[in-house]
Amino acid sequence: MRFGGQELIIILVIVLVLFGATRLPALARSIGQSAKEFRKGLEDGNDGETEDLPEAEVDDKSID
Repeated sequence: MRFGGQELIIILVIVLVLFGATRLPALARSIGQSAKEFRKGLEDGNDGETEDLPEAEVDDKSID
């Protein structure tokens, strides 16, 4: 599902009304930090999966 220009403007106006102009920078900052931590957790989880498996099992998993 893709949003067009009008939909994005409506969503931004609703967010502005709900949270106010003063809280938007803090909200955006916290969302950015959460996304950064989430990506870091995904990368750490992916690194840990292959280290525990012997080479034969790593190759078999990558084929599936």
